[in-house]
Amino acid sequence: MAHSYTPGLRVTSHAELIRERRLPLKGDVLVQAGDAVEARTVVARTDLPGNVQTVNLAAKLSLDPAKVPSALARPLGSAVRKGEIIAEAKGLFGLMSQKVEAPSDGTLESVSSITGQLIFREPPLPIEVEAYVRGVVDEVLPGEGVRIRTEGAFLQGIFGVGGETHGPVAMVSSGPEAELTADLLRPEHRDHVVVGGCYVSHATLMRARDLRVAAVVVGGFDDRDLRQLLGRDLGVAITGSETLGFTLILTEGFGRIAMAARSWNLLAAHVGELASVSGATQIRAGVMRPEIIIPRIGEMSAPAAEMGSGFELGAHIRVIRAPYFGRIGAVSALPPELHDLDSGTRVRVMHVRFTDDGSEALVPRANVELIER
Repeated sequence: MAHSYTPGLRVTSHAELIRERRLPLKGDVLVQAGDAVEARTVVARTDLPGNVQTVNLAAKLSLDPAKVPSALARPLGSAVRKGEIIAEAKGLFGLMSQKVEAPSDGTLESVSSITGQLIFREPPLPIEVEAYVRGVVDEVLPGEGVRIRTEGAFLQGIFGVGGETHGPVAMVSSGPEAELTADLLRPEHRDHVVVGGCYVSHATLMRARDLRVAAVVVGGFDDRDLRQLLGRDLGVAITGSETLGFTLILTEGFGRIAMAARSWNLLAAHVGELASVSGATQIRAGVMRPEIIIPRIGEMSAPAAEMGSGFELGAHIRVIRAPYFGRIGAVSALPPELHDLDSGTRVRVMHVRFTDDGSEALVPRANVELIER
């Protein structure tokens, strides 16, 4: 039987997961291996170097640059507050003096006797890394971060924007084929992960933002509204750093597409439970997908579901490129020979029977992703 590996889109009630939490720079790890953590637990902390400002003391004091170092009011390395005098020079005949104040809180880092400029360092920026998911610290990466182990329900979407967040799951639409409309969102949905059906409009997302909804999970979204939502064309990028006020996850794709029954039923089974959500998506390469994790630490005894190693007849798949983008079906044949495409390339293909109308199509294997059972 033909067999090939492909990244899978996981929708499962039980998965064991590891999430790595790293600092951008070396710092302090605040937990130990074996510690239980919540999503908001701070697991590591560091300080990013503050911004640098250049102060032209020679010009401000009307001094020869060679005399600027001796004009400093405080030695290099001193911490100063905004408005504090950092340099001073006497004027003509010593009758007048000119002073320079610190532009902000910071440190006098260095001064040049060649240019007469002072390098002023603003205060460091504290950075804290949270656990993101409820779980157990599986491994400590000294000075860098931790790996968190968790288990529970796990669902990957096809596209997302917005960063990491978490909140209780709330089913808002009446079903997977119903649109999530603005009138369905209410103040009690604040800080919740709300689940809609087939579609959400830009206006409804603005309502969600006003209500401070943590995340919106729906089947589809209009790609023309994406530019309006982001204020720019997305292009080729990794999403997840957008500051929208909420996180948006599409489980099916762009357009009005009913959420897959499997995804809907999985989320409906966990109403009220805390979900960790990330909209981070790596476009095209398909190696990073938005995700929803609903941890159930200590409540699951079954072995973790492993990623399938490849395609098999009957496997459920989703097409991720045109002309069948977003359609779901099952593998009906896996011809072992290479197939010539119109582009002139020769690739492995599969026959897919689509679930919506029973039609069949020949699809390159690289254009689909496996939906885990």
